[in-house]
Amino acid sequence: MQIQQLKHKLLVHKMQLERQLSANHHDFLRSADSAEQAAERESEQILSSLELNAAEELKQIDIALQRMEHGEYLNCSHCGEAIGLERLNAVPFTTLCISCANTPV
Repeated sequence: MQIQQLKHKLLVHKMQLERQLSANHHDFLRSADSAEQAAERESEQILSSLELNAAEELKQIDIALQRMEHGEYLNCSHCGEAIGLERLNAVPFTTLCISCANTPV
């Protein structure tokens, strides 16, 4: 039951990110036609950064959903130990247990 709730949480967050990216793209296209292009260059850079962050998070969500399908979701991708439901509730797309996440690379 807990995994289904986490899956739902991931899917809802994925939809929100996809809507955000779509809205950002629409805003970018709309502003490209405006006379205020020069003043909006800075906004475009910020928007681009936000899009990169959202795209990376979408990628992580897709990986988490695949891990669920393959029965690997609850285990750390580094050490194989349990990630823990508390951590998964906090960061549902994590692939690492707290110990591995805190270990310097």
